Amino acid sequence: MEDKMAAVIEETVQTNGVPEEITLETVLSLALRLRPVDQAKLMTRLAPQVESVLEIADISSASIQPRQTSVRGILADLGPAPSAEDIDEVRREMWASLDTMEV
Repeated sequence: MEDKMAAVIEETVQTNGVPEEITLETVLSLALRLRPVDQAKLMTRLAPQVESVLEIADISSASIQPRQTSVRGILADLGPAPSAEDIDEVRREMWASLDTMEV
C-alpha cells in the first residue's frame, strides 16, 4: 500500500506540481484513488491514532467542570425585570385597546 500511495503522490506532484501544503482535500483525493482494500488498510492504520486523540480529548474535557449557572444568572443579560407598576400600565393599555375594537 505504501508503494502505491508513494506512486500516487509522485504522480500528483508531477501532474500538479508540489503542493504548498498538504490539505485534507489533497489527502482525500489521493485516498479515493486507492483500491478499496488499500482504503480499508489505510483506515485500520489511522483508527488507533484517531482513538488516542479522542481519548486525550475526553480526558481534557472531563477535567473541565461546567459552570453552574442559576436560572436568574441565565437571564441576567436581559436587564432588570419590569416593575409591577409597568406591568399594570401595559395591561390597562391592552384592555383599553380591546374595548375600542369593533367586533
